[in-house]
Amino acid sequence: MSALVEARGLRRVLYGEVPATLINGIDMDIYADEFLAITGPSGSGKSSLLYLLGLLDVPSAGEVTIGGRPTSKLNETARARMRLETLGFVFQFHFLLPEFSALENVALPMRALGRYDDARIRKHASDILASLGLGDHAHKRPEQMSGGQRQRVAIARALANDPKLVLADEPTGNLDSASSAQVLGILRDMCGPGSGKSVVVVTHDPGLAEQADRRLHIVDGKVSP
Repeated sequence: MSALVEARGLRRVLYGEVPATLINGIDMDIYADEFLAITGPSGSGKSSLLYLLGLLDVPSAGEVTIGGRPTSKLNETARARMRLETLGFVFQFHFLLPEFSALENVALPMRALGRYDDARIRKHASDILASLGLGDHAHKRPEQMSGGQRQRVAIARALANDPKLVLADEPTGNLDSASSAQVLGILRDMCGPGSGKSVVVVTHDPGLAEQADRRLHIVDGKVSP
């Protein structure tokens, strides 16, 4: 079975008076229809690894291959295009634009990709929000919604361009237990058998990690047994 994402020899070093090694020689694969949890203590390199996999950062050494395409030599324009076409992101802090409605926030990645006209973009954004139980909240701004609702809008935004891989960094970290369970259920369902999608979640939450198909434990920038 071929991997959706392959990482080989990944290193990330912050150079300065005292260099800091964030990621130190990680090899890993991510497969279609997989829910993968990345766990480890604070400062172990979990988020740094996620940013490398999501092309938000460039490795100091090694390679990330997505859909058979090596990415380390891509320029920023090509990296941004691949992020828009292939990847979706959900963070602990939803990063919704406060002046925009939920529907307008979800529409943003589609507008950036530039494939569809405005009517189709708005219809698709509305459909995604409805599928996440937010049909009646499409025209609300973030400040008018609860934390769980805002995080579901962030998930809708991540799904806007039908990505193959969704990367989530502590997506339940700011939520109460009921909202956390709801968000976890959404993430789990989106990578079910035959979906062709994968979800990678960085988490400190043992309950979330237990729901994963597989766990990757990181300690000091390395994969730990």
